[in-house]
Amino acid sequence: MDIDSPANVSFFDFVGGVQLLQGEDTRAAMPVILIGICVSGAVGNLLILLIFIRDFRNGKGSEVKALLASLASTDLVILLLCAPVRAVTYYKQTWTLGSFVCSTTDWFQHSCVVAKTLILAVSTRAKHSLVPSTAMGPLYSPTWIHGALAFIWIVSMMLPIPQMLFASVLSHGRDTICVSVMPVCASDFMSLFYKIYPTAAFVAPVIFTLAYYTKMLHTAVNHAPSPQHQSKVTLVLLCLSGALGLMLLPEWGTFTWIRLGYNKPPVGLIIFAQVLLYACSALSPVILMTMYDDVRHGLITIWLIATCRGSKHLPSKQCPKTEGNGAEVAANAVSNALSQEKEKTFPDVEHFWTGRRNTQVEEDQDPVPWEREEKML
Repeated sequence: MDIDSPANVSFFDFVGGVQLLQGEDTRAAMPVILIGICVSGAVGNLLILLIFIRDFRNGKGSEVKALLASLASTDLVILLLCAPVRAVTYYKQTWTLGSFVCSTTDWFQHSCVVAKTLILAVSTRAKHSLVPSTAMGPLYSPTWIHGALAFIWIVSMMLPIPQMLFASVLSHGRDTICVSVMPVCASDFMSLFYKIYPTAAFVAPVIFTLAYYTKMLHTAVNHAPSPQHQSKVTLVLLCLSGALGLMLLPEWGTFTWIRLGYNKPPVGLIIFAQVLLYACSALSPVILMTMYDDVRHGLITIWLIATCRGSKHLPSKQCPKTEGNGAEVAANAVSNALSQEKEKTFPDVEHFWTGRRNTQVEEDQDPVPWEREEKML
């Protein structure tokens, strides 16, 4: 990836993935790794979205679930739109996606990453359980979440605008590369901006979120009267925030390192940081499925529904109705079994009494006529 930067620029960096790498191993391995992360992470985030949509349709939603659904949607967008661009770039080793994608790819990815961080920070204000409207008055409605998400995405798209302004397509011999070039005339202002931007978009929200959930977990475990459910949800959010902070730290570190004009970090560190960024989006659904009870019960319910629909040779009576969580699944199965026992009849006895009901014997064919005569007397 050796390339001479122009003399009138303050920094020179590749956009959309490291290009002009030497060696076939990286060219073959990186697309496979990124595609594997994309597929597994996309499936996990789709399942999370299906579970939360089902909970909201059944009236079991909450403010935290709304924000976690938004987080899963953001992860899904990163895996489906941003990671494939890097996979193609690593495979081709040149830029083949045009000037528009070159200008917007890093800007869009940074917008999604900043939105993830801010969504977790806003989740500190959200309620962990559904509060009925009668408890808070008729005007209670979690509409603040819609406003918060709109504000988060507006801020997230405005902060990385320099990523879009300085990206351009250049010719390198017979190849084409996508690079970010900042002229010297803008270096003073952008040097200050690249010190404020990572602090405001990553460092401060992550530290605030981790400190808040650590304090809340300590309070829930030691002082709350019934800390079980609240502490579990708090632990899940703490793990999500910690995983995001640790796995995005190399990406933000290399990004700031290059933008502040220092010597370029090793290529291996840059590639490792990019892989961790996408692995973070694939790890979030794993944390939710293993630690969040509502998600785990919803996953079991979806599996039961898919199993029953996939078994065409089984009658519909054998598939329990999955209207709620795992406990309700068992209760529905038991109630269906009891109803089947009540409806069960013995065919031979039923045929006997049906044949004997409302029958009259002719006088000529009556085998015991004296009994009838005695009754008449």
